[in-house]
Amino acid sequence: MTVGARTFGDDLAVRAEGLRKVYGEKRALDGFDMEVRRGTVHGLLGPNGAGKTTAVRMLTTLVKLDGGRAEVAGLDVAKEPRRVRARIGLAGQYAALDEVLTGRQNLEMFGRLFHLGGKRARARADELLEQFDLTEAAGSGAGGYSGGMRRRLDLAASMILAPDILFLDEPTTGLDPRGRGEVWDAVRDLVARGTTVLLTTQYLEEADRLASRITVIDRGRAIADDTPDGLKGRVGGDRVEVVARHADDLPAVLKVVARVAEVEPECEEEGRRVHAAVSDRVAALTEVARTLQDQGIAVEDIGLRRPSLDDVFMRLTGHRTDKQQEEVAA
Repeated sequence: MTVGARTFGDDLAVRAEGLRKVYGEKRALDGFDMEVRRGTVHGLLGPNGAGKTTAVRMLTTLVKLDGGRAEVAGLDVAKEPRRVRARIGLAGQYAALDEVLTGRQNLEMFGRLFHLGGKRARARADELLEQFDLTEAAGSGAGGYSGGMRRRLDLAASMILAPDILFLDEPTTGLDPRGRGEVWDAVRDLVARGTTVLLTTQYLEEADRLASRITVIDRGRAIADDTPDGLKGRVGGDRVEVVARHADDLPAVLKVVARVAEVEPECEEEGRRVHAAVSDRVAALTEVARTLQDQGIAVEDIGLRRPSLDDVFMRLTGHRTDKQQEEVAA
């Protein structure tokens, strides 16, 4: 199938080209491009208001395109919305469950809503309860489930028709670390079974753990698209980091680190932290530690670290995600 003069390859589950969406004077999407390979987890990373949810809503036919073209599962989103909906699953930020019904009853209800019929709905519910490790809790009311269990049940409901592509819009919002880990395990299992997952998130660790490729979106446009390691490589390699005990020693620490750095060291005065990219990590750390000791400069911490997606996001957008800001404030 073609879009304009370009052919969408069979290995693509999703392709968006020049997507635009305008609400009044606000451009929610302003020429957004993205490609998602089949059988992978693709992360869509960005701050609140960047356009993540708008992109998902357009690709899942919930919002009309104001411009651009998109295909999902080889189908034109604008021209074949009903066929697209038959090939996808969608789980929003909050679980869409009936808390009074049991886990099994919730899944059977969704099965009936999808016209599976009573017998098939019951069979499919049992399959999903086992797949998402919820069989033991199947007879309990969903209102008593933990956060992680509720999200797994919500994922199961989105998989009633075994869709080719599952859209997850910030699936671990509000979950504790244990619940988040449970959802991550469920997502990995889905991909192992052949499902393609498009994951929107503000959690940088989540994108790093799950996604084989990440699109960074800011102000309605894709500003980067690469593997997690590829994105980190844009920031630089290994870094030597020194936290001075006294702020007055920062100029001296800067000079010491500069001797081994590939580029000019960066200094964070508030945290009394100096760091810089280095090529020979062990030799650089050894020299910095020895020189600081010889000069009698006291430090609270010294070590090596590799770039994180936090560093990438700050470098690309110039600001933190909302989740990072919440963590700093806490």
